[in-house]
Amino acid sequence: MGRLHRLARFRQRLAAVLDQGSAVDGLAGLVNWALIGVILLTLAAAVLESVPRLAAAHSKAFEIIEYAALIVFSIEYAARLWTAIEHPRWRRLGAIRSRLGFAASPTGLVDLAAVLPFWLSLFVVADFKAVLVLRLIRFFKLTRYSPAMRSLLEALYAERRALLGCFVILCGATLIAAALMHVAEGAAQPDKFGTIPDAMWWAIVTLGTIGYGDAVPVTLAGRLVAGLTIFTGLLMMALPVGIVATAFAHEVHRRDFVVTWGLVAKIPLFSELNAAQIGDVMTILRAQRADKGTIIARQGEPAHSMYLIVDGEVEIKLRHKHVHLAGGDFFGEVAALRQSRRSATVVAVRPTRLLVLDASDLHGLMDREPQIAARIWDAARTRLGADLDAPSGDLVAAELSQS
Repeated sequence: MGRLHRLARFRQRLAAVLDQGSAVDGLAGLVNWALIGVILLTLAAAVLESVPRLAAAHSKAFEIIEYAALIVFSIEYAARLWTAIEHPRWRRLGAIRSRLGFAASPTGLVDLAAVLPFWLSLFVVADFKAVLVLRLIRFFKLTRYSPAMRSLLEALYAERRALLGCFVILCGATLIAAALMHVAEGAAQPDKFGTIPDAMWWAIVTLGTIGYGDAVPVTLAGRLVAGLTIFTGLLMMALPVGIVATAFAHEVHRRDFVVTWGLVAKIPLFSELNAAQIGDVMTILRAQRADKGTIIARQGEPAHSMYLIVDGEVEIKLRHKHVHLAGGDFFGEVAALRQSRRSATVVAVRPTRLLVLDASDLHGLMDREPQIAARIWDAARTRLGADLDAPSGDLVAAELSQS
């Protein structure tokens, strides 16, 4: 049982390392940045290898890169397959079904495609160019590490019906434009517009606002049709662009809203607020990440903000002692209210996520939310009673009594 327990804990730890969402885990960040580097290196190698001169001169280097990538991506795929049971999405499905769920998911299929081309080239005689193109599928592995790319793909999926409708309309416009140009230019240029299928190439490139110029109208009727087709093409291209842009902006806003809501909900200071009040607080907070050793606030500098710790740990270096604060704590509140200077230096002990509240917003928040103001002043009195700050620092007894 002890061995199985250790194995289960190791699997949980490995799943946390592979999960790029573990932003405060230094090992997870190192592993994911290393994987991103391997992806970019193999993509560059695949592109350069398509140049015959470079392929002949550096064939050994390209081969080493591909073998190394094969080992790394194969180990990664096996590890993700093994740890799939720890993923919240498949945790309830059991060992086998969770792994099958990961293997059939879009990210699982991309991970498989990252190693499949090279394995196929070892056992199956395949066209070199086809294998080379398949290796470029590894680019889509970057979607795991890029919130922007994930948001774009989710936006495209969310608007798939609208985009399909745009495509259907574009096909209809292509047929109509090709038919009109066939009628107008068929007799004058039978080699280019003699049939509707021949005229469809012109219609496609014109509606796409590309206009290669290999087929142009020479009659007045043909030029009128071409002019209408060009204006229609501008509308056809603007329609899906507008749909995608709006959906992308909405998806980014939704993701930021969910992330910030989750961060705010973790702070005990805001635990008694309702949904409307949390939404109000979210508009004035900004997120900040501090790596290990980062100086968050320096003694003697002007205080313009207070800080709330989402997760991680910070050390407050006072004159006579050092104080450690962790997730849920906050600091710098009274100095921010007084807009005085910091009485201590604050350093991140380990990677830490913070929410920053500017002094002007802090004043307004305490005016609007008496329970938050009471908690802040209670914490200040407690710290003063524990002699955490010098009399000239963040906390002053007179101010507390006046509050």
